[in-house]
Amino acid sequence: MDLYEYQARDLFEKYEVPVLAGIIADTPEEAKAAAEKLGGVVVVKAQVKTGGRGKAGGVKVAKTPEDAYEAAKAILGLDIKGHVVKRVMVAAGAQIEKEFYFSVLLDRSNRSYLSLASVEGGMEIEELADERPEALAKIEVNPLTGIDAAKALEIAKAGGFDDELAPKVADVFVKLYNVYTGEGATLVEVNPLIQDASGNIIALDGKVTLDDNATEVRHPEHELLDDKDAADPLEAKAKASGLNYVKLDGQVGIIGNGAGLVMSTLDVVAYAGENHGGVKPANFLDIGGGASATVMAAGLDVILGDEQVKSVFVNVFGGITSCVAVAEGIVKALEILGDTATKPLVVRLDGNQVEEGRAILAAANNPLVTLADTMDAGADKAAELANA
Repeated sequence: MDLYEYQARDLFEKYEVPVLAGIIADTPEEAKAAAEKLGGVVVVKAQVKTGGRGKAGGVKVAKTPEDAYEAAKAILGLDIKGHVVKRVMVAAGAQIEKEFYFSVLLDRSNRSYLSLASVEGGMEIEELADERPEALAKIEVNPLTGIDAAKALEIAKAGGFDDELAPKVADVFVKLYNVYTGEGATLVEVNPLIQDASGNIIALDGKVTLDDNATEVRHPEHELLDDKDAADPLEAKAKASGLNYVKLDGQVGIIGNGAGLVMSTLDVVAYAGENHGGVKPANFLDIGGGASATVMAAGLDVILGDEQVKSVFVNVFGGITSCVAVAEGIVKALEILGDTATKPLVVRLDGNQVEEGRAILAAANNPLVTLADTMDAGADKAAELANA
């Protein structure tokens, strides 16, 4: 679960990370009242779960409450990378002397944590990482020992902080790591972490991603942080059905069993799409080991509800669940969906009882279903149908 900046700010404050005062507002009038309460110069910031807010006009400095009103009026309703701004945070202003960067995240490939730090922060951190990767220190963090004062100082020195700054930022690094572990996060990022005119180190912005598994088991209070109204309706529908679904920007719906197989299917469809008008995968959908009619119907219902989808590629390898069960699931799913199923399906089955499964689909003779012998052939056919 990705948090809004104001939610991350509140978590930071809970763990004594130095932050500035901030008040959320849903209308220009509320933004003006917030500016009046905070006093002085404020910053009106769009609350959306995406980057690039500043460049898109979603962050504005306001010297007066009237300016805050006009800033909120301009920002609310703004579309930033497909995210429509419905709320802003009015934050106290700061005299920024220097900008830094810090993050700690889950490093799945190494089964560890990873800390990134740089004495050079700000909006261009992505460019810094690409053009001068040596300026962004990447330090492994042992989950058993974490980030204590000594480790934080090591990270700061690697990130280019001098002897005067390193101890100051190291103290904040420790507190940010406490946010990471204390809240069951997979990412805690601050960009920029600043030094103000008085020498104070302040987390001026924050990005936090919480582990949904931790929410379910250890942090049920995190449910209150979930903005269900802002969730993609298809992803919300899939989640309600217990499906592992991620919407993408393409035209070929994908259903598979097993994350590895689905990821491979995305690659193969993208490659095949190059020969068919550049069509791309429309989603990631892993139905797991069970391909019952109910599960298959729920998956197809979600994918067919995506207006961008023009065809569907069902790519299943029968293991514990045989291809017979999968084929019967597809046939019954199409019966359940009835007239709502109108887009062509390409089905590739392999593995346990594959011949029997293919025979069931052939006997059903549904006009929407095309059988494919291989994954490559199935991907090519699905891309062709999507482009037709």
